[in-house]
Amino acid sequence: MMKEIDWSKLGFHYTEPDYIVRAAYHDGAWEEPYATKDKFLHLHVSATCLQYGQEAFEGLKAFRGIDGKIRIFRWRENAKRMQRSAEGLYMQPVPEELFGKAIRLALEKNLDFVPPYGTGATLYFRPLLIGTTPRLGVGPGRDFEFIVIPSPIGPYYPGKFHCTTFIVNRYVDRAAPFGTGQFKVGGNYAASFRATEAAHAMGCDCIFLDAKQHKFIDECSAANFIGIKKPSAVSCQPSEIEYLTPKSSAILPSITNNSLMTLARERGMKVTQRRIRLEELEQMSEAAACGTACVISPIDKVIDTEKGKTYSFGDEPGPVLSQLYHALKDIQYGRAEDTHHWCDVFDI
Repeated sequence: MMKEIDWSKLGFHYTEPDYIVRAAYHDGAWEEPYATKDKFLHLHVSATCLQYGQEAFEGLKAFRGIDGKIRIFRWRENAKRMQRSAEGLYMQPVPEELFGKAIRLALEKNLDFVPPYGTGATLYFRPLLIGTTPRLGVGPGRDFEFIVIPSPIGPYYPGKFHCTTFIVNRYVDRAAPFGTGQFKVGGNYAASFRATEAAHAMGCDCIFLDAKQHKFIDECSAANFIGIKKPSAVSCQPSEIEYLTPKSSAILPSITNNSLMTLARERGMKVTQRRIRLEELEQMSEAAACGTACVISPIDKVIDTEKGKTYSFGDEPGPVLSQLYHALKDIQYGRAEDTHHWCDVFDI
């Protein structure tokens, strides 16, 4: 029976589920994932996740569709990305089959927490991989634990799909070139807090520039950046529209961004991944951050306080990004055909 939850009041915060799912790696082998009500870790104080930051995580969602069925969106891509993160931190990668079993088990054991269709809420999964070997000498662990934490979350936009203001950050580097920026690890986020919390105090979010030259757009807070270039005419052909997103060894490859790029190409738009100078914002008609939580978070303006410059994109989400936003949401909720087979569908 569905839980008595006011789905309309859920935000992007943790709500206690009935079960989490766990699996340990020890003596060179993974155990089978199992569900447990125990939400606490039993770690040695010298575990490598605590001493040396051996930790990686993911984020993905399950959607209750218009047909009543549940869709998990592109979990295999999350499994592959977690494997790359694990390899980058010298951890034991979680096999894709085990990852999928754990996600399915977490869904089955928490069906009452899957929000109804039409509420905008979803069941979010936070897969977590940590090193558990006790160690004081610098070096990687050999034991690991994989955990899937489910939690229902509310819509990123409780009301109308709206815009956010970003400010340019030059005093904190989120990740260095060829460092850990391309992996989804906690240290990248902790390194950004000093800048993001300062921006939040001003009612904004922040854009990180490249750590080497501070000239090129890196990421929007904890999300990828999208810019739209098109002719000034109100009406133009799709082929005249360019979907532009940064390319860098310090940027996390976003599964959402990858999906949006595919949809843009299908609609005849030009899709480009390259280094983007901050000044190029002047040539863009729309801009946004994108990620699992929000899909697309449109930007109304970017403020460069150091240079005394403001780049404006309008107070309402632009037509190109709005089209792509709704196209992706329609697939996730079963309102449009999933021609790419991005969703695993469960009639449970």
